Parts: sequence; structure tokens; C-alpha cells
Amino acid sequence: MDVFAGSDATPDAVFPNNVYGTTATTAIVGAMRHESRQREAAREDIVEWLARGRRLVRIEGGGVVSELTGPLVIDRARGIGYHGRTERLNDAGVIATHDAFGLALSFAFDLAPGEYHTNVVMAVLAGRALVAHAGSFADPAAAQAIAGVYGEHVLWLDDEEKAAFVGNCIALPRETVWMSATAERALSYPHRRVFDRAGFTIHTVEIGEIEKAGGSLRCCVAEIF
Repeated sequence: MDVFAGSDATPDAVFPNNVYGTTATTAIVGAMRHESRQREAAREDIVEWLARGRRLVRIEGGGVVSELTGPLVIDRARGIGYHGRTERLNDAGVIATHDAFGLALSFAFDLAPGEYHTNVVMAVLAGRALVAHAGSFADPAAAQAIAGVYGEHVLWLDDEEKAAFVGNCIALPRETVWMSATAERALSYPHRRVFDRAGFTIHTVEIGEIEKAGGSLRCCVAEIF
């Protein structure tokens, strides 16, 4: 197991998915909006490790802002990228991120004022289920368009579930959905049944201290393919 030292200069470094991403052939470094996150993107040790056997793509230049799989939720089964625009992702970032991840299709939409990352309010699980908070979309039609892809396996979060980071869940592997213990405790019984019908067993991790920083379990995972 490889371990990388933390730094007082990068206080948000528990959320690597915003900065680093991969495909089977590419290592991707995001274009971060805030200075402390930009220092994470400049770490050569982590970048070199991720780039072993992959080509390296840095999203940068031209005013582009892209915090990777924070504002971007990927349906990897279909090759679809759902890009929620905020100050953490601009139009140039959508184009650069689409190209870097080699997506087949991208759908860009605006999140509601006050939202910052799509993956806090939405998740696509193993290509067969959608978890989303409708009120976090600026345009309700965008939320409904996405939901139309996933048929009966759509879970609309209420405000309490959204605040508890249920939307920041992740499917690992295809039959298991992982979320924080805080999220699981907030999950209603009817919504547990949605996970069950979609073929998922719920597993949890207690990360309450990390959640005080504004992210949860999915934010802590930089996927490696």
C-alpha cells in the first residue's frame, strides 16, 4: 500500500476526487478554483503515482475551472457525464472534462444557487439507479431529464437526506452501495426499498468528523481504473 503524507498547506486534501481522476488509460488533474486546492493539484508525488502506465492530462489554462468528479457525476456504464455548473465548473471546464474522461455524451446544467458540487446532491449507481435532490437543480426539467434514463430506480432525496449526504454515496462493487453512517441514519424506509429493488445492499462508514468539512464518502474516493 502506498501512503502520501498530508500537509498543513492543503487542508481539504481529504477530498481527492475533486483534484485527481483516472480512466483505464488516462490520469487527470483538475483545474481547481481555490488556492489551497490548486496546491493539491501541484503535488508531483501523487500525480506521478497515478500516471504510471497512463498518459497524463492536466486541465488548465484559458480561465478553465473543473473540479473533476465533484461537479461531474459519471454514468460509466453508458459513458455519460452529468456536469452541474457552479463556480467550481465553468463551460470551458465542461468541454475539457468531457475530453479528458473520453465521455460518449455530456449533459451540462446549472445547480441551484448555493450548491457547489453535483456529487453531493446526486449519484449514479452502477449505471442502473439514480439518487438525486430535485431542489438542488436550477431547472427542474434537467433533473427530470436525467431521471428518465433510470426508470423505476430513481430515489428523490428529501431535504434531510440531502443534508446528511445520502447523495454522496457510491456503488462498490455493483451490488453494494456505500454511504456514511450519518447518511444511512437519515435514509427513510421507502428509500431503503428503492435501493433494495435496484439490487443494492447498503454498507456504511462512520466519518462524521470529515463531514463537518462539507463532503462525505464519495468525496473521499478518487477512483482508479
